[in-house]
This record gives sequence, C-alpha cells and structure tokens, in this order.
Amino acid sequence: MMKNSTFARVSLALSTLFAVAANPLAYSLDGAEGRGFDVFDAGEGELKITFLGHASLVFEYKGQVVYVDPVGQYGDFRKFPGADLILVTHEHADHLDPSAIGALKRPDTRIILPEASRRKLGEGEALGHGSSVSAKGIGVEAVPAYNSSSGKTNYHPKSRGDNGYMLTFCALRIYVAGDTEPMPEMSGFGRMDIAFLPMNQPYTMTPDQAAAAARMLKPRILYPYHFSQTDTSLLVRNLKDEKSMEVRLRDLQ
Repeated sequence: MMKNSTFARVSLALSTLFAVAANPLAYSLDGAEGRGFDVFDAGEGELKITFLGHASLVFEYKGQVVYVDPVGQYGDFRKFPGADLILVTHEHADHLDPSAIGALKRPDTRIILPEASRRKLGEGEALGHGSSVSAKGIGVEAVPAYNSSSGKTNYHPKSRGDNGYMLTFCALRIYVAGDTEPMPEMSGFGRMDIAFLPMNQPYTMTPDQAAAAARMLKPRILYPYHFSQTDTSLLVRNLKDEKSMEVRLRDLQ
C-alpha cells in the first residue's frame, strides 16, 4: 500500500488553479498541528483543505471555517476555531458526533444536514437532495448518497435521504460524497474540480467502483477518503491512464 502522506500523480498537466501552498507554516489550523492539508487558488482567495481523518474535513476560505462530519476521534475540537458552517452527511457515529458539534458551535454557526440526522441531533437545518443554500458566501447543494449494490442497501438506504454535498468556493466546485456507491445521479452532477470519494468495505465503494465513479464525475483532482484498510494503490493503478485526473492520497483512513 502506498504511504498515505504522499500523493500519486496521474497527471502533471494541471492548471495553476490547483497550486499547493509552498509554506505550510503560514496555514496552520489552531488545534490541528501535524495534520495534512492542501491549499488552492479559488479565484478570489485561497482555499485550504485540512484532512483530519476518515470523513472529517475542514475547509477555510476568506476567514470562514467549514467542518464536514467533525468527529472527536480525529481531533480535540475544543482547541479548534469555532465553526461558521458544519455539514453532516448522515447519522452514523463516524459522521455525526454531537459532542464535536457542540465544541465547535457558536451562536451564529449554521448546521446543515439531512432530515434524519437533524432529528437525531435535535438541531440544524435539513437540506434535501437537489436543494441549495448560500451559507456565509459558500454555495452548498445537497445530493444523494446511498448504497446501490445487492446485499449492501441496509448500510445506507436510499430511503433515509443521506447527503453528499457540492460546495462552491468562488471558482472551485468540490464534491464531498459522504457514504455512497456509484449511482445514476452522479452523471448529472456537472463540472467539478475536486472530489472526495469513500472506499471502505463493505460499507461504501470498492476500488473498482471508486474508479468507475471517478470516470463518471471527471474531477480534476480526486481524493479517496474514508478508506479504512482498503489498498488505495488499487485505485491509483485503475486510473493511471486518466491523464486529466490527479489522484491524491492523504491520511484519511
């Protein structure tokens, strides 16, 4: 298995839109010292993505701090900056952690999540599939996330309405898939610059499924995440001929 702290380049011919910051010390996230991150030019400012672990991500843009599926196993959120926006994909404990949300929440924090998760958490704004909002100047659209393979639909049933999210930071459009398998809806998601796809068994995608989803979505940069013990090198090998796509591996087990 390839080291998760490195990334595999499937294509070197990427726009400067995806330049990584050269000085990591200038981009430290309080409470997240030692965590990996990448920085991108979003057109009207820099977007920093910090990889906390598993499905827990942080996006920082123009002074706004956005957390996706913050879970206490991946950070002491009492030490982190307060959240402007928290996104939850679904109700499983490795995605919805009330204690982490409580530590990050401020009076003006917006919490966006599926209806089933809103009921479980007892607060927040439910966002249904195909609906979108502008939260602190960041575009958020909810898209479906579910298992489609026979024998696996009980893990993330379509009927529960779990979310993936399409996020827009000025020029950058980013897909955070949540727990899902390939699904027909992906063909209608439109242009995207960056995609996070889950790849752990038996709950989400196999490496072959993740490769098939990536070919359907066509992101410029692909991050496998939520991959547990799955061999990420299998995905890199499967996509080696996709010259317009770069696969980056980060510590997101």
